[in-house]
Amino acid sequence: MDELIERIQPYVETAWAWAQTPAAWGQIAAIAVVLALAGLFTRLLRPRLRSWLTPAEGDKGLRATARRQILRLMPLLWPLLAAALALLAESILTSIFGTAGIVGFLKRLFLFLAVRAYVRDVLKDPFLRAFGRFLVLPIALVYVVGLLPAASAALANVKVPLGNLSFSLLWAIKFGLFGGLIFWLGRWSNERSQSYLENQEELRPATRILAIKASEIAIFGAAFLILMNVMGVDLTTLAVLGGALGVGIGLGLQQIASNFISGIILLLEGQATVGDYVELDGGEQGTIVKMTMRSIILETFDGKWIVVPNEHFITTRVVNYSDQGSANRLEAPFSVSYETDINRVPEIVEAAVSTHPAVLSEPQAPDCELRGFGESGIDFAVEFWVSGLDDGPNKYTSDVLFLIWNALKAEGIEIPYPRRVIEMRTPGIAPTPEA
Repeated sequence: MDELIERIQPYVETAWAWAQTPAAWGQIAAIAVVLALAGLFTRLLRPRLRSWLTPAEGDKGLRATARRQILRLMPLLWPLLAAALALLAESILTSIFGTAGIVGFLKRLFLFLAVRAYVRDVLKDPFLRAFGRFLVLPIALVYVVGLLPAASAALANVKVPLGNLSFSLLWAIKFGLFGGLIFWLGRWSNERSQSYLENQEELRPATRILAIKASEIAIFGAAFLILMNVMGVDLTTLAVLGGALGVGIGLGLQQIASNFISGIILLLEGQATVGDYVELDGGEQGTIVKMTMRSIILETFDGKWIVVPNEHFITTRVVNYSDQGSANRLEAPFSVSYETDINRVPEIVEAAVSTHPAVLSEPQAPDCELRGFGESGIDFAVEFWVSGLDDGPNKYTSDVLFLIWNALKAEGIEIPYPRRVIEMRTPGIAPTPEA
């Protein structure tokens, strides 16, 4: 204990001697004034700023959006005011006494509190909050205690080997800091551009998808080049990377490259787009719900998703029913008994089917045709056109068969069921001629 007291005693004596100097009293007084003025200005400015920045209810203009974004920064008002006042006090005390270390430390502490409030109270994006919590806040804390230059020098001297290459821990931290921020900005820009392009209804769906994919490639390509430039990477080395990528494609990525190019061709030609109902050569059927640069996703009427490589849409036969405003012809078969006056059937059935709201009169009105003479009845079928497909939410054939049943019942026309004549023979008794 005595040894510990002896070690601490010089520091205590130095601190006590410094506390009796005018510089110390000046800094203590400045800190009290800074805290008092920061609290006073915050209480005065916060309600006025809220009143001035709050937009009218229902206002969605650019100015109203900007005001709402500034209002979100209100938690930063007190620490920023305190940091600004501390900076002013630091400059005044330095000019008078030549030193203001405590006030400078307090200024850095206020800035750290502002960064902490921004990460905790302002940021809503999960990635940005994690980015700020685990990367920005530790760096800000090191800056507060004044160890940032020393920590930077120490991290720069720690080398991490990677094969024939090596990099410092400081470079890795900078890469994570700038890379995370730049690619988040790229993702945000991509979402905004995608939302804008999806609202351009005058463009064909395939053109919109192609524009979205092109903007996505351009945005993230630019983000990558900016990051390489910020990190000081020589962009001429990308030529070596491009050569290695070409070799990789030649050796094992032919299928991916083929699907990528096939996707571009599909988007340019517009032979299939989101919302079309297609049937593949293997019998799979479904509605296109998503088109990517590698594959097309079909959703069947029972809710299953089928991932089809783009190459299949180029190299195999695909039937596109185009459920995007084009008409499709369906038919509903039925039979009537042989006792029916078949000349009346077409008129009755065509009139009944025409009453369905989804049945079209163009390109052709409902057409009832005689198909043949069956074992139990006379076979008919009615052909009709609809704008859609007969499955999922649309049950056109079912509705039409109901209409046919009700119309024929109303006219007293019988719909037959299978009938058989059974001949019973007794041994030793010859059948009668009537049998």
